[in-house]
Amino acid sequence: KVLAENDQLRKEADDLGPRAELDYWKKRLSKFNYLTDQLKSPDVKAVLGVLTAAKSKLLKNWRALDIRITDAANEAKDNVKYLYSLEKYYDPLYNSDPVSMVDAIPGLINAIQMIQSISEYYNTSEKISSLFVKV
Repeated sequence: KVLAENDQLRKEADDLGPRAELDYWKKRLSKFNYLTDQLKSPDVKAVLGVLTAAKSKLLKNWRALDIRITDAANEAKDNVKYLYSLEKYYDPLYNSDPVSMVDAIPGLINAIQMIQSISEYYNTSEKISSLFVKV
C-alpha cells in the first residue's frame, strides 16, 4: 500500500511553499524508515528463513518489494538532506519583507541548481519544477 501511494502523482494546493516540500519528504522518510526497520526485525528474518528453506516462489516477489522499499527510503533520505540545505535560503521568503526577499533569491536559485546537478533522485525536471513553483 505504501509503495502504491509512493508511485501516485502528488496533489497539492497551489499556495504551498518550499517548507511543504521538505515536510512531504520528511514524512516519506519516516514511513520508509519504519518499513525498513520492520524488514530487519527478527520475526521477518524468521519468516524469510522458512521461505528460503522451503524454496518458496514468494521470495522473488519479496526481494523485489524489499528493493523497492529500500530505494524509496534512500530517495527520501537523499531528498531530505538536500532540501534541508535550502532552508537557510528560503527562510527569508517566510520571514522577510518583499524587499529583503529579493536578496535571498540568487542564493536559493544557486542552491536549487546545485541540487539538480548532484542529487541522484531530485534531479528530474518534474521535481525541480515542483520546487520552483513552491518557491
